[in-house]
Amino acid sequence: VMVFASQITSPQWQGYELAGKTLALGLSCGVFGINVAHELGHRNTWYEKAMAKILLITTLYSQFIIEHNKGHHRNVSTPHDPSSAPYGTSLYAFWWRSITGVYRDAWRIANAECRKKGKPVFSLHNEMLQLQLLTVLWLLALVLLFGVKALLLYLPAAVMGILLLETVNYIEHYGLARKLTDSGVYERAKPIHSWNSSHPLGRIVLFELSRHSDHHYLASRPYQILRHHNEAPQLPTGYPGSMILATIPPLWFRIMDRQLKTYHML
Repeated sequence: VMVFASQITSPQWQGYELAGKTLALGLSCGVFGINVAHELGHRNTWYEKAMAKILLITTLYSQFIIEHNKGHHRNVSTPHDPSSAPYGTSLYAFWWRSITGVYRDAWRIANAECRKKGKPVFSLHNEMLQLQLLTVLWLLALVLLFGVKALLLYLPAAVMGILLLETVNYIEHYGLARKLTDSGVYERAKPIHSWNSSHPLGRIVLFELSRHSDHHYLASRPYQILRHHNEAPQLPTGYPGSMILATIPPLWFRIMDRQLKTYHML
């Protein structure tokens, strides 16, 4: 981001060049920002978690680390998870559902943790409040160092990164649902509750995120040793291809309905 901001302040760049740089930064925010932060956020050391938060602050999605680790992994493939796409939901409807739901649930989780510790909700003990304040300071620093122009070009890149992440969330659990048991709790999350893909391109570009079933089976397992589960439902193409397919809802529904039937999920 800093390299981007320092470069685009130069008057030599044409409009199409600025658009290209913004697009490149947006892809980096999604792939090398939020995606890598996701992996670091599941590690056990304080410095890896700190690096995850720094990456998420610079991509304007700091609430992700709270909701994903303490909400999504608990509620995945249930109606309580904003990041799991219910059957029949389009990608564009899911974007709104997930982004707003993640923000809301992150506050709910952080507030509950403060109350559990006996700390005031509106204080620096609140992790969500900490992250929001740091995000504001980051944006102010960006303006002070590089000007308003840098901010105005950075914001759409950050939004692009967020939408890339949410598109991945969409294809990871679309239409898959955990059963509610007689005791009133949902069955344990299994490999069958995540869409997988072993296509090499998606595995390389997304740091093995496409082996998503194993990630939910054991979130602490490092990405480089995630395993393939034969019983997990497989996407008809790799993650990059599935992300493009999801942008065309009628085609996505047609193909995925067939895929859900193949795995007896529909």
